[in-house]
Order: sequence, then structure tokens, then C-alpha cells
Amino acid sequence: MSMENIMPDIDIDRDKSIDLLLASIALEELALAHIVNSEAEKIQFVLGTLHDDEDHDKPTLDELLDINQSVERMLRKVIMKEMLLSFKLEDVVALLEKQDDEHEEDDD
Repeated sequence: MSMENIMPDIDIDRDKSIDLLLASIALEELALAHIVNSEAEKIQFVLGTLHDDEDHDKPTLDELLDINQSVERMLRKVIMKEMLLSFKLEDVVALLEKQDDEHEEDDD
């Protein structure tokens, strides 16, 4: 029994695929920036500095330590993702350099 082809017929060239890879890196970087911002707002909320709310109770030491640990865990994940994106970008740059080298050889 043969396997069905579920892939759509996508016809893109090398330049377009590199553009798509760069766009995917940029979008992931934007998402990570939003995560970092939300973690900062989380800390501001706990400290009562996010809004001018005078009725905000002061956090206890245990609450501050809990929020700090939560933010630290999230930022560790962001850092890991940043490292992966850095590797991905290095691979795309290598593709571009290889493509430039091939074009130079064709011109000779």
C-alpha cells in the first residue's frame, strides 16, 4: 500500500525559502519580545507599579520570591529559544554566503 501525498504543491525557489526563513526568525523574535514584556508587567503588577492603584496591598517576601522564581523560569526558556534562533540565523547566513559564492563562480 502506498502512502498518500498530503503535501500541497509548493513551488518556491531558494531565494524565497531564505526570505521565509528570515521572516520566521523575525516573527519568533517578536513573540519573545512580547513574552519578556509580559514578564516585566507581571513584576510591576505584583509591586503595584503597573497602575496608580493606592489600594494595592504590598506583596509579602514569599510572594516576591514566588514571582521572581516564575519570571526566572520563563526567562530561562526565552534564553534557550534565543540560542536556537541564533543557530537558525547562522545557518541562513551560511546559505546566503554559499549562494553568493555560487553566483561569483557563475560570473567567472
